[in-house]
Amino acid sequence: MPPATVGFLRTFIPRVSFVPPPPRRVMASASGRLPESMAIRPPSHPTYDLRRIIKLALAEDAGDKGDVTSMATIPSEERVEAHFLAKEDGIVAGLALAEMIFDEVDPSLKVEWYVRDGDPVHKGLKFGKVYGLAYSVVVAERVVLNFMQRMSGIATITKAMADAAKPACILETRKTAPCLRLVDKWAVLIGGGKNHRMGLFDMVLIKDNHISTAGGVTNALNFVDTHIREKKLNMEVEVETRTLEEVNEVLKYADEAETSLTRIMLDNMVVPLSNGDVDTSMLQEAVKLIDGKFETEASGNVTMDTIHKIGQTGVTYISSGALTHSVKALDISLKIDAELALEVGRRTKRA
Repeated sequence: MPPATVGFLRTFIPRVSFVPPPPRRVMASASGRLPESMAIRPPSHPTYDLRRIIKLALAEDAGDKGDVTSMATIPSEERVEAHFLAKEDGIVAGLALAEMIFDEVDPSLKVEWYVRDGDPVHKGLKFGKVYGLAYSVVVAERVVLNFMQRMSGIATITKAMADAAKPACILETRKTAPCLRLVDKWAVLIGGGKNHRMGLFDMVLIKDNHISTAGGVTNALNFVDTHIREKKLNMEVEVETRTLEEVNEVLKYADEAETSLTRIMLDNMVVPLSNGDVDTSMLQEAVKLIDGKFETEASGNVTMDTIHKIGQTGVTYISSGALTHSVKALDISLKIDAELALEVGRRTKRA
């Protein structure tokens, strides 16, 4: 069996959630130590096992027979050097994760980067290389690129929206790919955004369905405050509001009761206009009513065309599900014959 198959055909062993060690050096090796390419650490999660996700991705590709094409065409001891090429401009992300994947396939592979997670890359740029057994490189290639392209796409749009949103901060939501929650949210951090709640467990977020079921905003807030006191929970609490009347109801409750509320979501208070612009007057009025008593979060009708105007209203945060649910992957390739790949890229206007 080729050495590269060993790493991901091992039996899956349950383990505690993966918490990487501090960055140590530029190149990854069989030691498992993570490189300086981990410029930004992944968000924490109490049960998420990043290495298990890597194993699942590799096993999905390998199936029950492994890479039959590479077994047939690549000599087992052949060694190569393959280069990462950017085929369009963007923000690169997933370098540290790529090294973890290579290490899982074959710990003898060596990876070197010329950039770090979060750096800009341009079309035609060689920004890293991996060298070692050819079989191992080719087996890992597609899984590495799938993660990197998705993460880089998320980081690229996040960077653009984060810059446009200032002085507000851009957040993602829970609208992530199933089983890739931590990976998607890591890419948002790499792109310069901030993370909203990781899941249902780390923040109370009272949304419209909770309010409807509880019998109104006041009841929902009261139930949450009672639950937090009884369970001795220590976490942020946010409530969604859809009208100025609901904002006033929240503020009235907060004036009259001891509450754990920390943030008010102002949902769909940005109104699209027929000329393509947006009316933010309702959002501005809500921010004025809250008057700094709580953090504020604008959501709904957030696009690259509208986010700058929303950011000027005084809201603390702007959340956008589009950062992760509508991601356009950044085009990246990994080529053993990099010069031929660049020649073809220039011919097709992709390098």
